[in-house]
Order: sequence, then C-alpha cells, then structure tokens
Amino acid sequence: MNILSIQSWVAYGHVGNASAVFPLQRLGAEVWSINTVQFSNHTGYGQWTGQVYTGAMVRALIDGIGARGALTRCDAVLSGYMGDAGIGSAILHAVETVRAANPHAIYCCDPVIGDFETGIYVRHGIEDLMRETALPQADIATPNRFELERLTGMECPTLDAVKLAAERLRAMMRPDGLRCVLLTSLETEATPRDHIDMVAAEGGAFWQLRTPRLPVAVNGAGDAIAALFLFHRLRTGSAAAALGAAGSSVYGLLRCTAELGRREIAMVAAQEEFVAPRDIFVPTAI
Repeated sequence: MNILSIQSWVAYGHVGNASAVFPLQRLGAEVWSINTVQFSNHTGYGQWTGQVYTGAMVRALIDGIGARGALTRCDAVLSGYMGDAGIGSAILHAVETVRAANPHAIYCCDPVIGDFETGIYVRHGIEDLMRETALPQADIATPNRFELERLTGMECPTLDAVKLAAERLRAMMRPDGLRCVLLTSLETEATPRDHIDMVAAEGGAFWQLRTPRLPVAVNGAGDAIAALFLFHRLRTGSAAAALGAAGSSVYGLLRCTAELGRREIAMVAAQEEFVAPRDIFVPTAI
C-alpha cells in the first residue's frame, strides 16, 4: 500500500505527518510524506519556531514524485490541516494528478476547521475551501462533531441528528467515490460522560464505536485516527472493520499515553497497539 500524506510536521511531538506517518509505516504501508510546515513543536504550546511552506513548494514536490513515475502506484492521498488556500490548491492538485495516474486511488480528507473548545482555528477562507472544493473531491472524510456541524449547517445534539448530518455530508462528497464518513470525538445526548463515541457512515449504513474516556489532553490523536481509518478501509474494504481496527488502536495509544503521563502522545512506546491492540472494541450497527 502506498499513501501520499500531505500535512504539517513538528520536530518535537506528534501532530500532522509526525502523527500519521509512523503508524502507517508500522502497519506496512509505504508513506510518501510531504510536509506543509516544519515547526519545532505544535502551536498548542503557544510558542514555536520554524517555517511555513508555500503552495508552490508543495506542488513542486508532488510533481517531482510524479516525474519518477511513482504516482501510478499511489493508492491514496491523505490530507489534514491546510495552512492557507495555496496549500489547499496544491493538495487538490495532488489528488487530480494521482487520479490521472491511477483512477482507482482515493482521497481521504480530514477537514480540519476547529473544535468546540477553541472554535475555528484555521485561516479565513479555509472552511469554504473545505466545503466547496475539497469535500467534493473526497472519498473519505473524517470530521469531528464541530466540523460536521460547520460543514453541513446542522446542529447535532442527538445521534439521529448526527446520522442526518452525516448523510448530508456524504452527499457533498465525490459522486462516484466511496462517500465514507468517519465522525471522531463524538459526544451526543446518548454518550455516557465517561465514554466517547465514533461513528462511521457509508452506503446508507451506520456503525458506532464507544470507548472509555481517558484522562488525557493531547494534540495529534485526530491525525492518527484519520490515517489508521484510511489504511484499514483500504485493507478491508469495510467501513465497520476500519472503525473497529482504528478505534481500538487509538484507544491503546491514548491509554499508553495516560499511563506514562505524557503531554505528547506516546507514539513509539505504544507502537504495538497499531498492529495488535490489547483491547478490541467492536462497532455496533445503529
């Protein structure tokens, strides 16, 4: 399996490609990573050093890979946080270029916009780019509840409302694609306070995965879950199987992080969780 992952990079900690690449490699995927920034650490610390790359620089790297003839072997493009419209345009150029080389390749878009705790934290115009340009090209989308509500204009306090919004989001995606949605970090009126939910939707069917809430507050877990879900959806051809495998692995990753008392996710210490999770959670049809 070959995955082109276009995301941010930090030298210290694990967000963006620094969260997505290692789990994919540990599972046996070849990952061609293109970094959109090179920072010392994630911005949640309030201070960081480094450089933001331009859309032209990202596009040049994509075209350089294409010049090697490698894109005919690319199975998927994965994207996350888009720093500005130029980066977004370069990512969509990658999707178009990869599909021209391999029509069977899929695009997994993590439509990063924000969350309930911080609100919108992307630059002006990125939300519209996600809604109007990126999602119509996406086969898989992995929003949290805040992003689902922003993208669809629907409030989702209940599980039934979540399902209706997920169907609206699916209708916004590539017409001849998978139209597969993974909803992460999901809390509704039905979610016990000591648990957290995820829901996958594809082909009119829905599956829910509920795991215990862990005492951690870390960045980058969403980047890992998007990458793992993409891998397992490619591997199994099943959204339900991908939800179970990815959710079990991320729970193990966060459990290990909590046990070690880390501020950053314990990616290396918990690496066995990616290939053989200690706790297996099975999705239920809803």
